[in-house]
Amino acid sequence: MIAIVDYGMGNLCSVQKALEKVGAFPVVTDSAEDLKGAEKIVIPGVGSFGDAMREMEKRNLVAAVKEEAARGKKLLGICLGLQIFFEKSEESPGVRGLGLFPGEVKRFVTDLKVPHMGWNQLRIRRPAPIFHDIGEGAFFYFVHSYYAVPENPGDIATTTDYAVEFASSVWRGNLYGMQFHPEKSQAVGLKLLENFVKLGD
Repeated sequence: MIAIVDYGMGNLCSVQKALEKVGAFPVVTDSAEDLKGAEKIVIPGVGSFGDAMREMEKRNLVAAVKEEAARGKKLLGICLGLQIFFEKSEESPGVRGLGLFPGEVKRFVTDLKVPHMGWNQLRIRRPAPIFHDIGEGAFFYFVHSYYAVPENPGDIATTTDYAVEFASSVWRGNLYGMQFHPEKSQAVGLKLLENFVKLGD
């Protein structure tokens, strides 16, 4: 069973359907107990950093997610789910993130259109298992105005260019974060989700 964390924000249904397509048994839940019983955890999200953290606190999910991460359970953060893996964001000064990765989230400062929306390429910096059989330069779908800046460059799995070269995914041990939306990225996105489902098999 894969738990999709429901904290009142995000495209839960599309993530659930995409996981079902690749053979998983996802359950949408806001229960800390369900996270303990899950084999893997997915944290999707669309919206603001501060609202996300406040809603997770209300549902007692912050401590639960941190505990499962510390136990070595595999976590996947998607879009806002990636951003809240970090310590703080320019979007919501004074709000603490989950702190699973050291670093912060910054807003694009550019003459280009913000949010960064549409298809863009990944450059593979470290061959994370979740990118098995996904080639250099693969296109994924993005919608975001903020991007993560990891304190440790060794946490970066892929980068993407939009105004700056930013970390489009991060990976350390059991923790995977994607700024793009695999559930909106057609066949290549489904392949990534399939890889996540099969991690540890």
